[in-house]
Amino acid sequence: MMRILIVEDEIPAKKKLAKYLVDYFGKSVALENVRTVKAGIALLEKNPDYDLILSDIKLLDGNAFDIFQSVNTKTPIIFCTAYDEHLLEAFQANGIAYILKPYQKSDLEAALKKFDILFEPKSLEKNIYDQLKEVLETKDEHYKRRFAIKKNDGIKLLETSEIGLIQANGDFCKLFDSKGQLHSISKSIGVLIKELNPKYFFKINRSQIVGVEHIEKIEPYSSNRLALRIKGLKEHVVTSASTTKEFRIWLES
Repeated sequence: MMRILIVEDEIPAKKKLAKYLVDYFGKSVALENVRTVKAGIALLEKNPDYDLILSDIKLLDGNAFDIFQSVNTKTPIIFCTAYDEHLLEAFQANGIAYILKPYQKSDLEAALKKFDILFEPKSLEKNIYDQLKEVLETKDEHYKRRFAIKKNDGIKLLETSEIGLIQANGDFCKLFDSKGQLHSISKSIGVLIKELNPKYFFKINRSQIVGVEHIEKIEPYSSNRLALRIKGLKEHVVTSASTTKEFRIWLES
């Protein structure tokens, strides 16, 4: 029987999740619930091997991330919360999906289908980080792995994995690496976005592309835009209103 832990302090929200889970998995599912950080730590210390965890972030006595930082669990987590400023923390804490309240049944079903794809029964014993690494390291040979950048003293090879931000500048682009150093390349942003692996790079607005491995923090900017802190850069960059929803989906992929 499948064992699922619901970390949720609001009773109506817990009942809603429980109903959706039974509808999706059928009766062959055992549901347990904790409402506090203290209770979550105590329960997972005794038995960390649940098949799936669904968790709110703000609990009665603190932040749910305190649970997953205190207890070494390999269980994948679907975060169900009203707060969108914790996206990056969620995916550093076994998160495989991030659903914003008020969510619909279809939102949870989409996250559960993702769980089904990533965690087939035969692979549930594997560490989640190993599984996600396997997915992300699938070879895509037709995407650029490095660029040859012309410098005054010769040519520098810049690995795409080092790029945190690309800024359009007419027919040229400025590339900023993880140290904040600037490089110029004689290609337009439209050409570059086609040459870069979409698993790692996203065009957040008309003139900027970000590298997911260099996003340090994500904060709300307005009702439908997000501000991103990029490693090595002092100024934040902002998603456009038209790309924010797709950007959130991309972060989960």
